[in-house]
Amino acid sequence: MTDVAERPLLLGVRHHGPGSARGVRAALEAARPRTVLIEGPPEADALIGLAAHEDMRPPVALLGHAVDEPGRSAFWPMADFSPEWVALRWALEHGVPARFIDLPATHSLAWDKEEETEDGGAGGLSVDPLAALAGTAGHDDPERWWEDVVEHRSAGEGDPFAPFAALEEAMTALRDAYDGTGVDDDRDGLREAYMRLRLRAALREHGAGGVAVVCGAWHVPALRRRTTVAADRALLKGLPRVKADLTWVPWTHRRLARAGGYGAGVDSPGWYGHLFAAPDRPVERWLTKVAGLLREEDRIVSPAHVIEAVRLAEALAALRGRPLPGLGETTDAVRAVLCEGSDVTLALVHDRLVVGDALGEVPAGAPAVPLQRDLERTQRRLRLKPEAREREAELDLRKENDAERSRLLHRLRLLHVPWGRPAASRGSTGTFRETWRLRWEPELSVRVAEAGVWGTTVLAAATAKAQADAVAARSLADVTALAERCLQAGLPDALPTVMRALADRAALDADVGHLAQALPALVRAQRYGDVRGTDTGALAGVAAGLAERVFVGLPPACAALDAEAAEEMRRHVDAVHGAVGLLVETAGPGESPDDAAGARRGGLRPRWLRVLRTLAARDAVAGVVRGRAVRLLLDEGEVAGGEAARLMGLALSPGTPPADAAAWIEGFVGGGAGGGLLLVHDERLLALVDAWLTGVSAEAFTDVLPLLRRTFAAYETGVRRTLGELVRRGPERRADVVGAASGTPGFAAEPDRERADAVLPVVRLLLGDDDLVEVGV
Repeated sequence: MTDVAERPLLLGVRHHGPGSARGVRAALEAARPRTVLIEGPPEADALIGLAAHEDMRPPVALLGHAVDEPGRSAFWPMADFSPEWVALRWALEHGVPARFIDLPATHSLAWDKEEETEDGGAGGLSVDPLAALAGTAGHDDPERWWEDVVEHRSAGEGDPFAPFAALEEAMTALRDAYDGTGVDDDRDGLREAYMRLRLRAALREHGAGGVAVVCGAWHVPALRRRTTVAADRALLKGLPRVKADLTWVPWTHRRLARAGGYGAGVDSPGWYGHLFAAPDRPVERWLTKVAGLLREEDRIVSPAHVIEAVRLAEALAALRGRPLPGLGETTDAVRAVLCEGSDVTLALVHDRLVVGDALGEVPAGAPAVPLQRDLERTQRRLRLKPEAREREAELDLRKENDAERSRLLHRLRLLHVPWGRPAASRGSTGTFRETWRLRWEPELSVRVAEAGVWGTTVLAAATAKAQADAVAARSLADVTALAERCLQAGLPDALPTVMRALADRAALDADVGHLAQALPALVRAQRYGDVRGTDTGALAGVAAGLAERVFVGLPPACAALDAEAAEEMRRHVDAVHGAVGLLVETAGPGESPDDAAGARRGGLRPRWLRVLRTLAARDAVAGVVRGRAVRLLLDEGEVAGGEAARLMGLALSPGTPPADAAAWIEGFVGGGAGGGLLLVHDERLLALVDAWLTGVSAEAFTDVLPLLRRTFAAYETGVRRTLGELVRRGPERRADVVGAASGTPGFAAEPDRERADAVLPVVRLLLGDDDLVEVGV
């Protein structure tokens, strides 16, 4: 046989088109072929049987990846409304052999990455056939045209082969029109040559009447084209190749949408899934589903709302000349009736129903890399099921199951499999609680395959990856961050390598900024180790050594800085201050203040306070750093309020340039350190700022205004309002707002026992009598 002269049944389809899927099912039922050929990678023939497994639930995808480079991969997604999936299921249900006939993945994966497409074979097609046909028919919306001519056509009406014959005729004319324009690119030509070879082999075995082909409608004319076997084989000679593995992986409706990046996808997979599944009255069923969603969200939706929405959708379809209401008409009806004109509520309907959160399932028997198997076992053991919809998980690390969940998520992040993203915990800032936002995306299956080169279990792979990252780390901060992540992930075998790298880089790095940046992460790592019961004695020693080097180098490093560098150094001072406090408070296992290590750590706080005094007193130090040093000393009780006012007065004296004075104020009361409340409750400080600001010249005021605006804009609304009231009332009336008028502003000279006694009943109620006796009340 030198050409495809006989007439097999060629069913040209739109990928993920429910109308095409219904048509394929009807045509196969009528033709009863002896074999079904489907567009897809032939290496997946061995996986076809899994499509009939009871645990296989679409949407799913064939994942192909290069064995030696798992990141080089491609997906062939299928939903329950995909024609290819319907063809597979029909063949398996009727005992008919099915085969994939597209270009093998061993070749398609060998192409350069920048030429690859995510669906593993869409090729370089530069024309949208749907748009071209819709334009020819006078429609400017391809989706709407396709709905009218295909999706709204009921299966079983008339000849089941007629739609495919008409579509083949249209595609033939379209390809003839574009012949020689470069639209039919080299990749499509290679794929179609391979398809013809597989088709010829099937025809020899089963005859023309026994072969049905399900492929993209664009390829049908090429499969009818008269070519020789030799010509097709010549096209395929010398193609690059790699060793490839294929398996089934779960997919999501969200990834079927174009918004998810899948080029051959559909805008509304949830809507298309509904059209495919609804046996009758699809509009009524859809609007009832929308009403159910809105009721779950505590929206008031009655049956009357649904009835009116159906009537409106049908009226809109009649006005627009459509045979049935489509997604556009139902969306307009939902917005007007069920959402009462709210686009916010409509966005929820679009996200949850039009697109949808469906996540497929793959049976345990599907081939997978060992790492994937270990991950699945761990997910089942910890009852942490992957889901397509984002959800929050609150973990209490004092509970063993939650602690193991935390370790798993941290290990996956080390392996660049970001199933979970850390989030701020609500109502708790302690180290015993973690909050994660979880969402499983299909691409994570590729990441797992890539991470398989590091080990066969999640623990082994994360350990090996952390060790490799420690050796390759370029900066001290990278290594300290890695040490923190190793403790969070529970990787004790990786810590020795990380600690060696940490010690090496700490010894060689003389930049105070780098040391100051690395210290907080190291101290946090020690705290995480304490929470998780890990021995962090080595970390404590390195952290103490880093702190001492910071103490020595920080004062000279804070001199002669420009505004940007000074602000960065102010952040370093804040970070070191917090780290020193944590380092002193956190005792290592078996450590006491009398030990050498404990004594060394106990001496860090007084040394740090001396550094802050040095920074506060040196005129050469940037104003924002001097102001912050005074503020930190005041908060620690090392500087009295009167001394702080004296230092502020010196900083705001007429001899100080306005820009330097504004920077000092920024350091003292800015940066989110509660400076606004400090000014509210200490009239002397507010009066100093007020007097300085009112005395600044007009020219200088323009220069310092941006910095002052940044400082005071960070305060909460209530604090800004109170400060405004204090300034408006003037010095003589401020005490009426901040507290008693005698003695220290805001405070009485002596405790008012009568007023204190009035509070005791409430305190007793809150704390209980026993607690009150214990504290001496």
